[in-house]
Amino acid sequence: MASERITLSVPGPHGVREVSLSSPNRVLWPKLGITKHELAEYLIAVSGPFLEANGYRPVSLERFPSGVDGERFYSKNPPKGAPDFVETVTVAYNSGRRHPQLFFSEPAAVVWAAQMNTVVFHPWASRVSDTDHPIELRIDLDPQTGTDISDAAVVALVLRAVLREAGLDAWLKTSGNRGLHVFCPIEPTCEFLDVRHAVIAAGRELERRVPEFATMAWWKEERGQKVFIDFNQANRDRTMAGAYSPRALPDATVSTPITWDELEGLDPTGFTVRSIVERLETIGDPWAGFSALPGRVDTLLEWWQRDVDSGLGELSFPPDFPKMPGEPPRVQPSRAKASS
Repeated sequence: MASERITLSVPGPHGVREVSLSSPNRVLWPKLGITKHELAEYLIAVSGPFLEANGYRPVSLERFPSGVDGERFYSKNPPKGAPDFVETVTVAYNSGRRHPQLFFSEPAAVVWAAQMNTVVFHPWASRVSDTDHPIELRIDLDPQTGTDISDAAVVALVLRAVLREAGLDAWLKTSGNRGLHVFCPIEPTCEFLDVRHAVIAAGRELERRVPEFATMAWWKEERGQKVFIDFNQANRDRTMAGAYSPRALPDATVSTPITWDELEGLDPTGFTVRSIVERLETIGDPWAGFSALPGRVDTLLEWWQRDVDSGLGELSFPPDFPKMPGEPPRVQPSRAKASS
């Protein structure tokens, strides 16, 4: 018996495209009964701000064939038979390997991703025109055990002041889970490693100002009940959920751009696949104009060099990265002590 299939008419820059959606009644979020069809309609409705934030960037797709409670896997390049409006760009990974990776240039491609059971969209910080040089400085504020988004909000406000002192304009969104993402538009003049060093410099300055709230400790056993400044999210091929991307969580929350005025008393659980369209219709996109005035990371790199000169050097990289110059030993501190 053939599976159920519908066709969606998706407006775009090249006119209306017809995109086929198989198993439209497949439930992706069981708690709320949100189906694959509802997800596709959501992505059509938010396609303008979604593509502004995530389009023309290499993107990884987090796919859930049986819904968010089931198995997940990631796709970076399109399968055989993908329509020609699903485009690719060749990127270099940290291993030195080069490979085609997806990017979106129009709404139909995003709806195609929903057809492929994509729930979470993970865009790079660089554009396809120059994948080696980020156009965004991204800082992930990750509350640890015993902390929550109210603690992340305290840290975010101080971080905004730090970034302003460095000449950068900070924009804010929820992670869609417990944390906050702070983004700054930047000129694409530096490679990923330099932008990572800029993030480390900002994080160290932030940690100095609110040591009771923020930590740069890479190893979880050293973080305590603080908000972790995840500097490694600034690495090449490291991504976080894009703006307006759903999350694979029971309440179908969405990583949502917000204004700084919304930070006090923020409840991110209210931003869901079923609420964002009305929010956009009511208040518009808080990230409209995000890319209009990109800054530079020069001041942060001066701070990085200042800290290097005073004895603070490179920090740990993720375990799948090649060993990097100046990197400390990749061994958990408690294990290092036990073996000494």
